[in-house]
Amino acid sequence: MTSTHEPPVAPQHPVVRRHHGDEVEDPYEWLRDKDDPRTLAHLEAENAYAEARTAHLADLRGRLFEEIRSRTLETDLSVPVRHGGWWYYSRTVEGSQYAIRCRTAVSSPDDWDPPTLVPGEPVPGEEVLLDSNVEAEGHDFFSLGGFSLSDDGSLLAWSTDVVGDERYTIRVKGLRTGELLADEIAGTSGGVTWSTDGSHLFYTTVDDAWRPHRVWRHRLGSDADDVLVHEETDERFFTGVGRTQSERYLVIGASSKITSEVLVLEADDPTGDFSVVVPRRDGVEYSLEHAVVAGRDLFLVLHNDGAEDFELGALPVDAAPVDRPLREALETVVAHRPGTRLEGIDVFARSLLLSYRREALTRVAIASIDDDGLGEPREIDFGEELFTAGVGANAEWDQPVIRLGMGSLVTPSTVLDLVVETGELVVRKQQTVLGGYDPADYVQHRTWATADDGTLVPISLVARADTPRDGSAPALLYGYGSYEISIDPGMSVPRLSLLDRGFVFAIAHVRGGGELGRAWYDHGKLTHKKNTFSDFVAAARHLVAEGWTSPERLVAEGGSAGGLLVGAALNLAPEAFGAVVAEVPFVDALTTILDPSLPLTVIEWDEWGDPLHDPDVYAYMKSYTPYENVGEVAYPPVLAVTSLNDTRVLYVEPAKWVARLRERSTGEVPALLKTEMNAGHGGVSGRYAAWHERAWELAWIIDVVGAPHEPRPAATDVGAGS
Repeated sequence: MTSTHEPPVAPQHPVVRRHHGDEVEDPYEWLRDKDDPRTLAHLEAENAYAEARTAHLADLRGRLFEEIRSRTLETDLSVPVRHGGWWYYSRTVEGSQYAIRCRTAVSSPDDWDPPTLVPGEPVPGEEVLLDSNVEAEGHDFFSLGGFSLSDDGSLLAWSTDVVGDERYTIRVKGLRTGELLADEIAGTSGGVTWSTDGSHLFYTTVDDAWRPHRVWRHRLGSDADDVLVHEETDERFFTGVGRTQSERYLVIGASSKITSEVLVLEADDPTGDFSVVVPRRDGVEYSLEHAVVAGRDLFLVLHNDGAEDFELGALPVDAAPVDRPLREALETVVAHRPGTRLEGIDVFARSLLLSYRREALTRVAIASIDDDGLGEPREIDFGEELFTAGVGANAEWDQPVIRLGMGSLVTPSTVLDLVVETGELVVRKQQTVLGGYDPADYVQHRTWATADDGTLVPISLVARADTPRDGSAPALLYGYGSYEISIDPGMSVPRLSLLDRGFVFAIAHVRGGGELGRAWYDHGKLTHKKNTFSDFVAAARHLVAEGWTSPERLVAEGGSAGGLLVGAALNLAPEAFGAVVAEVPFVDALTTILDPSLPLTVIEWDEWGDPLHDPDVYAYMKSYTPYENVGEVAYPPVLAVTSLNDTRVLYVEPAKWVARLRERSTGEVPALLKTEMNAGHGGVSGRYAAWHERAWELAWIIDVVGAPHEPRPAATDVGAGS
């Protein structure tokens, strides 16, 4: 980096933190005051500094943006999904930031082959339902939350956030006339659900800690106050509302990190009372779908009562509520299998789809439903060593085909229809990657690192087929490792710009995620959290040992809880990485989790522990939180990216972390902080804005490890004698 600009120095105004006999002076806590002009001035100064330090990358950023853009089919359409008498789809138009949601009429009741839509050509009979580009006009930020159609297709309810704080306003439109109705509901958490007859809407609102805690009923066209139908008073629990796949039942779900409860109400009785199916019991999680099997109305219940990796049971609808342990009350449908983590079910009139994980890969199986009962589940073969597969958008209860999706690190996202009767997989569409993309030019691979305690940690990686294995290649190692969230292998168009410059891209499937079942998650949370960080370091060292890269050419990247991961790994082994990118990083975790008034804190105690009341948890978190443990060592370059309006990980965390890195690091290259001043947790809105943002980050990544600014020719462009 060539700039000689001096970094901003955050003034130190110590705030004393006292807990469990421990006293800590925090010199940068004053940055938490978002309304303090000094805070905004400091963030603006950091932005100016980051821009100055990267000014020499302007041309590279421009090239990267054009590479992303040139590989993307900008005018495109999704595969239509049938609901009632309509095919629903979305399309994008070159030059427009957001999608346009549309529909066209079904030609006949027996028509289950979606119409073939050609990008750029008019769709016969197209009806535009919502153009997000129009909705976004005049706003620096835009996010579409809920998008819900009444059962008869005559009404549309949707919600939007134009600030980035995840508070949405619901509006309703009559689709027969195009008229915007007077109904407008502000301050919701985004989702919106219809009653069967379209007379009522159900939605949720959040409390001061940003926790969805109340479910409301709104009568369409009424000026009367909306009716509170459920309030979750336990601060550990979120709540939400939706419908079963059969559309027969309205469902309210309440869940903490370790416990859940479901209430149901027949959807054609919207003013009735919801009833609990299974009363909550600490540590027991469950979800359900409605099914009709051999003429019996059942709730199919996915649960972990005595089943660590979950099992599926059946409960007659009229047998609810359950007053005994689930394992005793339910008929077993799919028994618990250790190491096979059941994650979800989709139930249709003629089939049951199971989504699960085995050996760190997603799987899908189908079982028939007929007059004789439920058939044996059959796993679907997607034909690749590494892949991600799942059930797609399916709006109809009784349909002869089931929409699926799959992809891999080399295979673009693919939409498939599974023919229920024959088991045939029909490819409906594969993501178009322009510019001569050939999957054969790239290789994907699964390897396993050995953690400090001997645990084998899976790593998924992809590289150009001609990438050397002599340690000379640059690499990007990505990780997350919290909340049982798995980072599954999938192709990325922006990532091709790295691969074509010689990068290896790898995902470390560390403990704390869900890739290898519930135990994998449990061994990376609470007082086992440090396994997440040491696993990531082990993955980094394994890539070096296998010749994929070298420490000085290895970039670590993570966002949100993944930012905590890379920040903690950086403190553990700063010499293992050549650079770090941390997006909206949770790097001041102890300060946040100590304050129950902050958004989502109490809910998080089941994930991290409760340091406010437990001195052992306090000491454990203090020993790994990145901000608390910045040492006087030579850190590699760090890029932290955050958003001013983020309500999940506040901007103050990376702001404090970067200030402390600058204060203590003995390295020559300072940390950079880039703050989006009009964005939320997900970053900027709009696809072109997102491409510019990613190009900015990619340019820094490429430059910081000395990778070539120009891509190599594709392998298919290189002659045999080259």
